[in-house]
Amino acid sequence: QVQLVESGGGAAPAGGSLRLSCVVSGYTRSSTCVAWFRQAADKEREGVAVFDTDSRWLAYTDSVKGRFTISHVASKNTLYLEMDNLKPEDTGMYYCAAGGRPGCSGRPLQNSGFFDFWGQGTQVTVSS
Repeated sequence: QVQLVESGGGAAPAGGSLRLSCVVSGYTRSSTCVAWFRQAADKEREGVAVFDTDSRWLAYTDSVKGRFTISHVASKNTLYLEMDNLKPEDTGMYYCAAGGRPGCSGRPLQNSGFFDFWGQGTQVTVSS
């Protein structure tokens, strides 16, 4: 049974930093596509950052480029999202996700349906 467990959310002032972690267990594939999504109140879920654990290809949504960094440590089965220079519009529930096939293909940031496994989410609140 695949499980993804996020942690590290909380409250931060604008300009501050937070680091999210996602531990993946029960996953047997050696390579896959992993990502962070977020959902603000009354808005659709949006892709934030994506990472191919085999090729190490990565991508970000435009609004977080230069501020957020996605990384993956295979030996710990852990995905991270370092968030710097936070803005109030970064507020939302953050979810990590893992695909059920090798690698990233298509436009995974724009397609939450690409991912088969999801965590329960961790809340991030940025005050102005």
